[in-house]
Amino acid sequence: MNLKVNNFIKNFSYTLSSNLLSMIISTLIILIIPKLIGIEDYGYYQLYLFYSTYVGFMHFGWNDGIYLRYGGKHYHDLDKKVFFSQFWMLTIFQLSISFFIYGITDIAVIDRNRIFIIKMTAMCMLIVNIRLMLIYILQGTNRIKEYAQITMMEKILYCLLIALFSLTNLRSYKFLISADIVGKTISLLYAAYCCKDIVFNRLSSFYFNIKETINNINVGIKLMFANIASLFIIGVVRFGIEHSWNVSTFGKVSLTLSISNFMMVFINALGIIMFPVLRRSNKNKLPLIYKSFRTFLMTPLFGLLIVYYPIKIILLIWIPQYKDSINYMAILFPMCVFEGKMALLNNTFLKTLRKEKMILTVNIAAATLSVILTFLSTILIKNLFLAVISIVILSAFRCLLAELILSNILGLSLYKDMLLELVMTIIFISTSWFLTSWYGSLVYILIYIIYLLINKTKIVETANTIYQLVRGNAKKTIH
Repeated sequence: MNLKVNNFIKNFSYTLSSNLLSMIISTLIILIIPKLIGIEDYGYYQLYLFYSTYVGFMHFGWNDGIYLRYGGKHYHDLDKKVFFSQFWMLTIFQLSISFFIYGITDIAVIDRNRIFIIKMTAMCMLIVNIRLMLIYILQGTNRIKEYAQITMMEKILYCLLIALFSLTNLRSYKFLISADIVGKTISLLYAAYCCKDIVFNRLSSFYFNIKETINNINVGIKLMFANIASLFIIGVVRFGIEHSWNVSTFGKVSLTLSISNFMMVFINALGIIMFPVLRRSNKNKLPLIYKSFRTFLMTPLFGLLIVYYPIKIILLIWIPQYKDSINYMAILFPMCVFEGKMALLNNTFLKTLRKEKMILTVNIAAATLSVILTFLSTILIKNLFLAVISIVILSAFRCLLAELILSNILGLSLYKDMLLELVMTIIFISTSWFLTSWYGSLVYILIYIIYLLINKTKIVETANTIYQLVRGNAKKTIH
């Protein structure tokens, strides 16, 4: 087998294993935590998770710049003294921000629950942003095995601590947040061990390399703002829901979003290893690679939507108190199609082509639309159904706009494919919302079979391409 294909398969198995484990643990947590704690406590727990999704922006693109500038290089080729200085400069910077947040929270916030959540978020920021630099270095240099081990370590520790707290009847949301912090901290220590020649160097090697920092931030800040805008798209709607309703409703909608996104772990497994591979690939072959991966991704994604029907039945039996939010899953479940395509294909290829400005433009456009729809649905009309359905509309809008831009860059015409996929999504939402589970599943399965027949030729061509890769002809296809 071609060595590069062999390495690709190995790396995919590492990331798939770690992400699969993360999915299993996340699924167990999604199912068990609402059963163990009250709805209000679950709302506060979700509020911490919500706030913590934004902590990665407090490095101001520093880590993103390193990922983009050095992605595709080999680890042994990196200048360890430069990275040693960058790591500790970032650590000092994050400590300063964390202490500032701690100090200002006691002055500005009255609610004791929110004080605890904000302080824990500040601690999460410190750990996550320092660890992110090391993770990006490992991902960008294709040291996927170590990255996978770090991810698995965090999730396993988190799960074990939650199990321990549950068995000892410590079921407050505060213990759940503490378990998350401990898991992240220990995984940071292991990440430092994996990059010990960067983290632990002679003190004389350290110097304030301002020029390198500015270069990294200049490159990464576009991607950082793009990521901010990306989270802002759904985040604005969630803020609107929390503001116009209450923390319990916020927790219920957040639960549905968590369930709807569980398939993203498979997509993330591919996306992580694709970036360094694409950076080392012949740019003339990117259109062919894009078409192959597009079919490879979209065909099973629409098939996996079928699992919505048994999941809904199981959840209604397991946590009947969340019946209202589970019903909204019919609307939110197709998010994985758009978010999956965005994460694996659109963003990865645009990063490879160094089109961070395009990613930023798309996300700003979607975030602007999000503000408008949130104001209409949560403030003006105050209708929860409209607020929830706007999340899918925003996800679809961003994905389709990005794909139009990318297909134009690659010289591809994908209008028919995009229209067909949009029709499939509308059919799924309609059958899931208006029909009972079993009738809805039968109708959607029939539609999916028709979709497979329409795309039969493309599926066969993609299968042949992948077969050639496995047979050792990767050099012809990729290089």
